[in-house]
Amino acid sequence: MRIQSRPPVSARDETSHGHSPEVQEVYARVLGGTSVRDRYVSHGAGGRVHLLEKGTGRPVVILHGTGDPAGFVLPLLKALHGVRVIAPDRPGIGLSDPVELPTLGYREAAVSWLDVLLDALDLETTALVGHSGGGVWALWYALAHPERVARLGLIGVPTLPGTRAPLPIRLMTTPALGALLRRLVPPSPASFMRLARAVGEGETVGAHPDLIDLVVAVARDPTAQRAMRAEFRAIMSPFALLSWDGFRRSGRVSPEELARLAMPTSVIWGERDPLGSIAVARAVTALIPDARLEVLPTGHGPWLGESERTAAALLGFVR
Repeated sequence: MRIQSRPPVSARDETSHGHSPEVQEVYARVLGGTSVRDRYVSHGAGGRVHLLEKGTGRPVVILHGTGDPAGFVLPLLKALHGVRVIAPDRPGIGLSDPVELPTLGYREAAVSWLDVLLDALDLETTALVGHSGGGVWALWYALAHPERVARLGLIGVPTLPGTRAPLPIRLMTTPALGALLRRLVPPSPASFMRLARAVGEGETVGAHPDLIDLVVAVARDPTAQRAMRAEFRAIMSPFALLSWDGFRRSGRVSPEELARLAMPTSVIWGERDPLGSIAVARAVTALIPDARLEVLPTGHGPWLGESERTAAALLGFVR
C-alpha cells in the first residue's frame, strides 16, 4: 500500500476527493492552528482515505460515529498524549472516498475496509476505539480479527444488548418519512442542535461552533449522505418506529459474540446517553470477559464536555 503526501485540506480542490467545497473549507478551518495533521492514504480497495494523526508511541485508531467526520472528535485527539492517534474518515464521510457498502454484506464490507486500512498504515496490531456507529465497526472488526486488536475501546455504542435507538434517529431512518424530513428540515446548525439535545449534548456542543459547522457541512454533502444512508439501512430496522429497539436483528451484536472478545476492553458511557442507562452499560460490560466500565457525567459524545476525562479513561487503558 502506498502512503501519499498531501497538501493541507485548504489547498486541495473539490474534484480531487468528490466532496463538496464546503466540507473542505470547514475542515481546513477546524484543523487550523492545532497539532493534529491530516493526510491521505491509498486504499487497496480503490480510492483514498483521509485521516487525522497526532503524536508518537503506541498506535490508537479511533473510528468516528455515523455521519460525524473524524474531525468531530478533535477535542479528544488534542487531549490524548503519549500515543500515536490515528482517526480516519470512514468511507464516503469527511474527505474519504466512498466505497460500495451494500445492506446485505455491510458488516463484511466494513471489516474488509478496515483491514485494508490497517495494512496501508503498516499496523500489525493496534488499540482500536470506536464511537457510536464507529464502535459497531470496531466490534465487528475485533470479532473478525482479534489477533490485530490489542485493546478495544467502546464509547456510546448502539446495537449492544439492551440499547435502544433514540426517537430522532428512528424518524430519520424510517423510509419515506425520513426522506420527507430531509426535505422539510435540511441540515443546519439549528437542526443539529436539536439532535444534540436529544442525545444529551445540547449544552456541551455549543462550546464547539467549528465542529457544528463541520458536521452540518458533511450532512449537506451528497457523497456523505449516501454513505450515511447506507449505514442506517444496514443497522436500523425499516420498521424502527414499531420495534422495541429500532435496530435490525442482523445489525445487533449478541451476548455470545461479546463473550468471545478476548482482548482487554474499555466501555465508556455517558450518564445521559439515550442509548441506554448505566445499568445497560454495566450489563454489557459484564458480558465481556476482560472489560471495565467508565461512566462519565455526559451524553452520547463524552469528549465534547469532558475531553480530559475521556482521554484519561482511554490513556489509562491503552498505554
